[in-house]
Amino acid sequence: MSSVMPQLPKSLLVDLDDTILAYGAVSGSVWLDICEQYTGRLPGWTAERLSEGINSYRQWFWSDPDRHRRGRLNLVDVRHEIVLGAFRQMGIDAQDVARSLGEDYARERDARVRPFSGAIEALASLQNTGVRMALITNGNSKSQRGKIERFDLERFFDCVLIEGEFGIGKPDERVYLEALRQLGSAPEDAWIIGDNLEWEVRAPQRLGIYAIWNDYANTGLPVGSDARPDRIVTAFSELLDTDSS
Repeated sequence: MSSVMPQLPKSLLVDLDDTILAYGAVSGSVWLDICEQYTGRLPGWTAERLSEGINSYRQWFWSDPDRHRRGRLNLVDVRHEIVLGAFRQMGIDAQDVARSLGEDYARERDARVRPFSGAIEALASLQNTGVRMALITNGNSKSQRGKIERFDLERFFDCVLIEGEFGIGKPDERVYLEALRQLGSAPEDAWIIGDNLEWEVRAPQRLGIYAIWNDYANTGLPVGSDARPDRIVTAFSELLDTDSS
């Protein structure tokens, strides 16, 4: 990690989920709460055991890049697939319950999504300083556009690239290069911030972009990680603190 942090850049590439919006950050609590509602339909199972089984299976599912891309572009079907797969591992034969539980989880998770504290204010401040910004997010158009419109985020950005609309997503270098092209920026004049060490650190660093990892859970780099962010923050709003490293 760099010991000296430069002043604000000409251009900033910004991730959406778990950078501006608390999305994955609310997942665990939502699964537990939804499972609590279903214990009556699954005799012998507690909410804790159900959510542990689902979380274990979904961590396995999302760990594979190919499954991840397929899943994030079709969240409706994949949520059912994950719950059904977890049920099979736990020896639960209840396909209708799996689908219903997955649908209820999706509704409740979407209802709980909120911007991180200070994130909207930080976007406004960055915009007011003249930093040109691009929002780059993986996922399908309906889901990501819905969140962008719900929180009126597009007004802050000179460019919005959504995987389901652009046709490719991070970490394909063409995504970052297209954002820079639209911003009229060279890589050395740009920063990127996000929570994914491959998408917002390793890949953009190979292009010469200054990479900031948003460690929103404040867990630190994973043991054995070879990622070396140029800077680590725990909140998007920390970007305005140019005196820290």
